[in-house]
Amino acid sequence: MIDSNILQYSVLEPLNVSRETFDDFEEFRSLILERNKKINLISQSSEEKSKERHIIDSAQIYEFIDKNEKICTDVGSGSGLPGIVLAIIMKHNKNSMKFNLYEKSFRKSQFLKEVIKKFNLNAEVFQKNIFDEENLSTDILVARAFKPLPTVLELAHSNFKNFSSIILFLGKSGMDTLSECLKKWDFEYKVKQSLTNSDSKIIKIYKFKKKKWKQK
Repeated sequence: MIDSNILQYSVLEPLNVSRETFDDFEEFRSLILERNKKINLISQSSEEKSKERHIIDSAQIYEFIDKNEKICTDVGSGSGLPGIVLAIIMKHNKNSMKFNLYEKSFRKSQFLKEVIKKFNLNAEVFQKNIFDEENLSTDILVARAFKPLPTVLELAHSNFKNFSSIILFLGKSGMDTLSECLKKWDFEYKVKQSLTNSDSKIIKIYKFKKKKWKQK
């Protein structure tokens, strides 16, 4: 009989997330809940539905990840959502993609390091404020519950010397914000409906550059 705690993750199977990952997802979630008693990793109000709100929500962006890329950078990683979740998936799929997790909090960074060691993940923690860094390099940039879309796009443009794509979570007014951003930036994008929230979407931005303003 399949554990009911594991069964809920089956919604991810159409995205090519293997069943072997589900046990690790549950163990990681348990670690978050246990440590949340001492460190503010997730809001207490979301603990009861943490499987859907945090783990499945993070894992669903795997569909947008180019599996041939080498480095994925999670900015403002917090408790490892989505960076750790994605790294767990890649480990089970025997993919060598490396995950760079930026988190300025010492206690959260220590938690991330413990998790990486426990699950033997191809990931590295940088206890730094991502906005203070310069000339960063990555293939994929991901962010969840970090900063508003315009701020993340400015960060990508100013602090990263190269990247291929940006994958973000958009809330209810996200598409309106996206339209505003297209006035300043040139980019192509793909959008999909969130599996966990009818008001949310996942967006992948690529071919990103600043618009060139023409003088009248």
